Amino acid sequence: MGLTGRALAVDAGNSKTDVALVAADGEVLGTARGGGFRPPVAGVGPAVDVLAPLVRSVLAGAGHTGPVDRLSAFLANADLPVEEAALTAEIAGRGWARTVHVRNDTFALLRAGLPDDGERVGVAVVCGAGINCAGTGRAGATARFPALGRLSGDWGGGAFLADEALWCAARAEDGRGAPTGLATALPAHFGLTTVAELTEALHLRSLPGHRRHELTPLLFAVADSGDAVARALVARQAEEIALLAGVALDRLGLLGAPVPVVLGGGVLAARHPLLDDQVTRLLAERAPGARPLVVTAPPVLGAALDTLDRAGAEPGAYRRLRRAWE
Repeated sequence: MGLTGRALAVDAGNSKTDVALVAADGEVLGTARGGGFRPPVAGVGPAVDVLAPLVRSVLAGAGHTGPVDRLSAFLANADLPVEEAALTAEIAGRGWARTVHVRNDTFALLRAGLPDDGERVGVAVVCGAGINCAGTGRAGATARFPALGRLSGDWGGGAFLADEALWCAARAEDGRGAPTGLATALPAHFGLTTVAELTEALHLRSLPGHRRHELTPLLFAVADSGDAVARALVARQAEEIALLAGVALDRLGLLGAPVPVVLGGGVLAARHPLLDDQVTRLLAERAPGARPLVVTAPPVLGAALDTLDRAGAEPGAYRRLRRAWE
């Protein structure tokens, strides 16, 4: 039995995937969470397979099997138009919805931070495990970046900062680099004495590789203590965030306009004062009209709002939906 007036909202990231069933009046009828979404590693079909049990779960919870009217999916690793097209075709072939819309997951953060009425223009920068930027302008204009890591000129994100912190610590310990408190703080966090021990533990995998993400908060803690090397890394990250936003605003003709610059992802959502202050200052210099806004609501909210946009929902539906997550 079809679900008239209902839609599936999907936010799929590298580490987790959220699916929600949303009614046209803004009621959230069901949610489900699953594992990471990695088509470059698994392939497009197997990656979309991760969504299948989540879709079945939310539909079964509503007492239906589908299809719904619409599906809005905002996906990590949908970095190029050709990847979006392949994912759209694969998801449409599953028969979950009558119409399917796929975009990179940075657009979900952007939509969550944009107003629900009036002109929806602005830019979003996500700094989580990686870094990306996307924006929407007037007359349907968009700005985006490939976001393929160093291959496409990217600098920053939590995983990148963790590696940079470890690089600086290793060079400080062996004499190739400037002294830094990172050389003692990083190994001490894992109960080790030297960076050499930490490097060996990571290389031989006696310390699981996923624990590298714990290095990023340590970097900010050492920076807060006044350490010059750590502070330089934080400053470089702030510059990259402001640069991405400024370039996107310029491409959209919005550099001097009073529009939102939506900030999100784990690194920015942590609200480190040193990073916050520098991003705010640099944005004010490069885009005086920009209004920085940190969004901490789950990105699936942006996907759900997109389903309401496509349904032509009433203002009350947006308020109801936002209350469910915010």
